[in-house]
Amino acid sequence: MKILITEDEKELAKAVKEYLEQDGFLCETAYDFDEALEKLELYRYDCAVVDIMLPDGNGLDLVRHLKERHSDTGIIIVSAKNSLDDKINGLDLGADDYLTKPFHLSELSARVKSIIRRRNFKGENIILIDNIKILPNEREVFVNNNKLDLTAKEFDLLNFFVSNKNRVLTREAIAENLIGEHADFLDSFDFIYTHIKNLRKKIIAAEGKDRIKTIYSIGYKFLVE
Repeated sequence: MKILITEDEKELAKAVKEYLEQDGFLCETAYDFDEALEKLELYRYDCAVVDIMLPDGNGLDLVRHLKERHSDTGIIIVSAKNSLDDKINGLDLGADDYLTKPFHLSELSARVKSIIRRRNFKGENIILIDNIKILPNEREVFVNNNKLDLTAKEFDLLNFFVSNKNRVLTREAIAENLIGEHADFLDSFDFIYTHIKNLRKKIIAAEGKDRIKTIYSIGYKFLVE
């Protein structure tokens, strides 16, 4: 799951990034309005943490931009001011949540997880697909009640597939979800093939159904009846 942190206080942005990455999220940062806008135009994020007060713009305009694009990115507004007007304006624009500085990083992480569960998994803490059980918060996967020994990237890959079941995912989209903006500099997608091969192998070894289908010359689809 990919998060964009828009925060001009670089030490705070670094602390948020490190904390969320410990919880298994792939995080990118933007330190001003223009940088955030550019990244939101170029990449897809599962959630955006947006500071309202930015040196070159207002974070609420980033919320407005996402909503005008009909983006499914979850949004948490952060502000140093406990302003009721800012909170109401942000929520009216379509933000999912609001936090006032200073805040505990554990609370921010919990709110990010809640938004992603609500948007991708209908609020469920456990995702069941036949004999596959996924626990997103614990980052654990079971097939026929046997825990799979997945790498971090294999878990992220499966989570991305399940979040987009029955949709064709391009190799570019998968790469971006796994390694973020660095995907722009890839010479090949061999690492994706390796992760998918290993994930398939582990699911099949546990007598699970292989639902990952190759779409020739495009990418992959995770099929769920």
